[in-house]
Amino acid sequence: MAFSSGGGKGPMADINVTPLVDVMLVLLIIFIVTAPIMTYPIAVDLPQRVLNPPPQLVEPPPPIELKIDASNQVSWNNSPINTGELQQRMEQEVQRDPTNQPELRIDASPDSEYDVMAKVLAAAKNAQMKKIGFVQQ
Repeated sequence: MAFSSGGGKGPMADINVTPLVDVMLVLLIIFIVTAPIMTYPIAVDLPQRVLNPPPQLVEPPPPIELKIDASNQVSWNNSPINTGELQQRMEQEVQRDPTNQPELRIDASPDSEYDVMAKVLAAAKNAQMKKIGFVQQ
């Protein structure tokens, strides 16, 4: 029985790439076989070409600043207004251009009465205002 002491040779300098090549060839064959199976059509809804140009965007009218102060005084764009004529003014604004109404921005003081706010909102609803916003300070 002869044992080699391993003293004559150094460590192996070459990497054995045979198993790596075998695995890569197997993976390549798997991808070649499965690639035609995975191709199927996908239904995509593409936008259609329209010959009509889009409508021109209309500048929105300036917003209506409606303020209710602590003494329950209502002001329309910084000018005092009676709650009785409030609905008439709102109807005038709606009738000016029903498709492009101005935004009604309501700025109510925390100390104002809820009854005044309810009257303002009822007037806006009766005048068929669509864009109503509340300003918070």
